Amino acid sequence: MSNVVQIYDTTLRDGSQAEDIAFSLEDKLLIAQRLDDFGVDYIEGGWPNPTNPKDLEFFRRAKDLTFKNARITSFGSTRRARNKPEDDSTLNTLLESETETVTIFGKSWTLHVTDVLRIDLDDNVRMIEDSVAYLRSRDREVIYDAEHFFDGYKADRDYVIRTLKAAEAGGAACVVLCDTNGGTLPLELVDILDDVKNEIDCPFGIHPHNDAGVGVANAVVSVQQGAIQVQGTFNGYGERCGNANLCTIIPNIELKLNKRLKSGENLGQLMDFSRFISEVANVYHDHRQPYVGESAFAHKGGVHVDAMSKAPTSYEHIEPDRVGNQSRFLLSEQSGTATIAAKLDHLLPDVDKRDPRVVSLLDEVKQREHDGYIYEGAEASFDILARKALYGFDDPFKLIGFRTINRKCAEGTAEVEAIVKLDVKGELCHTVAEGDGPVNALDGALRLALESEYPALKSVRLEDYKVRVLGSSDGTAAKVRVLIESSDRHRVWSTIGVSENIIDASWIALVDSLTYKLLIDGVIGGEKETTDDTSEKAIA
Repeated sequence: MSNVVQIYDTTLRDGSQAEDIAFSLEDKLLIAQRLDDFGVDYIEGGWPNPTNPKDLEFFRRAKDLTFKNARITSFGSTRRARNKPEDDSTLNTLLESETETVTIFGKSWTLHVTDVLRIDLDDNVRMIEDSVAYLRSRDREVIYDAEHFFDGYKADRDYVIRTLKAAEAGGAACVVLCDTNGGTLPLELVDILDDVKNEIDCPFGIHPHNDAGVGVANAVVSVQQGAIQVQGTFNGYGERCGNANLCTIIPNIELKLNKRLKSGENLGQLMDFSRFISEVANVYHDHRQPYVGESAFAHKGGVHVDAMSKAPTSYEHIEPDRVGNQSRFLLSEQSGTATIAAKLDHLLPDVDKRDPRVVSLLDEVKQREHDGYIYEGAEASFDILARKALYGFDDPFKLIGFRTINRKCAEGTAEVEAIVKLDVKGELCHTVAEGDGPVNALDGALRLALESEYPALKSVRLEDYKVRVLGSSDGTAAKVRVLIESSDRHRVWSTIGVSENIIDASWIALVDSLTYKLLIDGVIGGEKETTDDTSEKAIA
């Protein structure tokens, strides 16, 4: 059994079929280069055909790029039933993409042959063999994807083996068994693989979907059964419930199965790469993903955190930095003094959890959580709160007052203006700014007042803004919680504000956001500057 496993990425093709995912041509070229840098073996660029000009252009542009690790792969189907291989437009367009490797899929399930293609079963077998053979005759490496393989096996075991043998006879370098409907369970899959791998001579791979929630599990057990190639997508993007997630598969293979991957050398970049894919796709990064989610190594319960401070392996199955992640200790009403002590390590190294300052700060956190604050999602605000409680840190500016003015014009447009008065180092700053809404206008006026004194704030940008109503039974008088995520293109941090007034709550979170930027840059601080705080997250 080989100790080397190939990673075949189909984020640009299968992944783009996911709801809410749409990559531009430039996106695809950028992702392809980053995939190559990360170290995957194959990058499936798309299905080049006249009805898909973007993919045609992708392969044309990709010829001018240098790929040091991966093979760019074009994807398509076997020939049409009425065509000879050399006259088939699909096969010839694949050849025109000029990729060293071509992946084609064929039908394994008798249902698809008889009811979808509506051809004879023997004709389908011939289509598979001569399509592969034609591409091989043109010096292409051919990977054969057996579509609906597991459903086909359950319907007619002997026929599905015939289709694999046809691809093998045509010269396929690897036959990939596709769980296209994603409904096969792991032990069922193992039984099928035990049978099939004894019937074929060429290497086999696996292409699992996640409709039953076991895509990653099926990929892992397939490797244990001898699969030399795993096809999947980063972040698990894909049609319906998605494809098997390479962000989970890669560390499982490398760290748990001790198999060798080309991308294993770059495993420490995995979380950054996952976030990069999310940002290019313009979708929220799933923080609950194994390994690469922000919550993957986050600890909230007091008992857990206490154990973590003594023996990290007690609640972490790997060292987080092996995949570019980090441990986080979440603050809530469930927290104990051990959690607070762990969170204060960068301010008070080796502080005892029984220290009166720790106990006092925990009491304040719990009171604030009772009032609506939730620091597990706003660790930058906790850092500021801790500094104020421990050694009297004060904000680098003082509010004198602010006002927002909303005007609705007759033609339906809206204008918002914010007026801010601040005391900055004893000087009165009075600024006015317009914005798309009151928070945007306030942010603009606040920056106008501060950026001349603190130019580091020019790099801060708002990444996300969330509002939640607390106690909806109070109607419009209910408290609101505002969470703001900010970045300076190197780090990301979150802050919180709570008030009965949404503008006031937003102001509190905005002030914390800018104050925290000055702290982590060492512009202000005093006793301790934060240089490696757990609330910071690298971004691509």
